[in-house]
Formats: sequence, structure tokens, C-alpha cells
Amino acid sequence: MTTRLEWCIVAIVLLLRHGHSTANAAGILAGWTDGVGLTDTGRGQAERLAARLATLPVVRAVTSPLQRCRETVEAALPTLTATADDRLGECHYGAWTGRHLVEAAKDPLWRTIQDDPALATFPASEQFRAESLGEMAQRVVGGVRALDAEVEAEHGRGAVWVAVSHGDPIKAVVAEAVGAGVAGLQRVRVDPGTVTAVHVTARRMVLLASNTAEGDLASLVALPVHHDAGDSTVGGAAD
Repeated sequence: MTTRLEWCIVAIVLLLRHGHSTANAAGILAGWTDGVGLTDTGRGQAERLAARLATLPVVRAVTSPLQRCRETVEAALPTLTATADDRLGECHYGAWTGRHLVEAAKDPLWRTIQDDPALATFPASEQFRAESLGEMAQRVVGGVRALDAEVEAEHGRGAVWVAVSHGDPIKAVVAEAVGAGVAGLQRVRVDPGTVTAVHVTARRMVLLASNTAEGDLASLVALPVHHDAGDSTVGGAAD
């Protein structure tokens, strides 16, 4: 006899990309530049995030320390005090920091970033730290795993928490969740003001939704109870 699949609430991380920033508007690779905040468009996106998150029992918010992320989480979760964590920060772009994207696209490194990101390392700078995309991905994915473990240990399997970060770091988490790794980084799109949902399990990360700009989030924190939450239902979802 076939029974209807039952569902329960389990720990989920909602990855928020910061709202549209002044650097986005200028077409500049901001990196870790100080003083990059939200535009009016970005503030509107953060307010829409607040409406989407309002019905969820978010137990913790962790943010990149950069201004545009802090402004986003303050508007999106006004009743929750977020903690800053460098592991969720933007990629360290080194000498590319502050560079106009139209100019960067003419650099030979651009093609490596697009076609073979696992080999891409940003050039050093006296002012800004540089890292490779692989180092960035390892930092962010490891950070999300560690933070998720902390949340589950403190709040249990019913926990929902929020991580506010940047485009490339969130792309790295999505690429990890779908098994593409750093090599698949540019197969992912993450726009300003969007929500990506990931379930972190002992075996793997599971992508529940990516780059969502609207819609109810409650369904994203429901997973089946008749098998390990890290496993996929054979034949596809049953509800």
C-alpha cells in the first residue's frame, strides 16, 4: 500500500545575497572596499526579503562584515541581531579590487575565471588581500558547514538560520551542493536581494532553491521523514 510522504521541519540555511549596492550601480568590483552600501533599489530588495522571512522562525543570522551585507540583514531581519563572520565575506580580489568590470573583462585572467575558475587566482596588491576562487570557496563552504553545525547543536533539527553574503561566495555554496565544485562556479547565477536555500547534511549539501527573488519560503524548510534528509526521493519529490 502506498502512503503519502510525511514531512517535517529540519535545519536549513537561507543564503541571502546583499541588495543592490553602490558598486553594483557603478559596475565596479567592490571586494573588501569600505563604504559600499545599498542603493535605493537595494534597500527595497532588503525590505522585500523582510516580508519573505517574516513567517519563518529564524534562530540566527550571520553576515559578512561588509557594509552592504550588514545593511541588508538589518532591514531583512530587524528584530534579530546578526553576528559578523569573515568566512562569509566577499572574495579577496587583490589588485582587481575597485576595478571596473568592463575593463576587467579585457584582462586574460577574465577568461580563466569564466572557463576554468578552479585555476583562477587574483593578483596581489599592497592594499588588498588576494586569494584564488578555490581558496574563497573552501573558506565559505567550510564556514557554512561549521556555522550550520553550531546552529543545529544549539537549536536542534528544527532550526532555520540565515547567512548574508555575496555573489561569488553563495555561488560557491551552490556549486558545492550540486557536486560541481569550483569548476562549476560560473554555471550558477545569484542576483542581488535573492534567497538561496541549502540543507547541510552529514553526507552532502542539498540545494533546495537558488536565486529566488519572490515567493513563500515556508515550503523550502520542509523535508521528508521516511528517509535521510540528505537523500533524494527516488523518482522525484512525492508532494
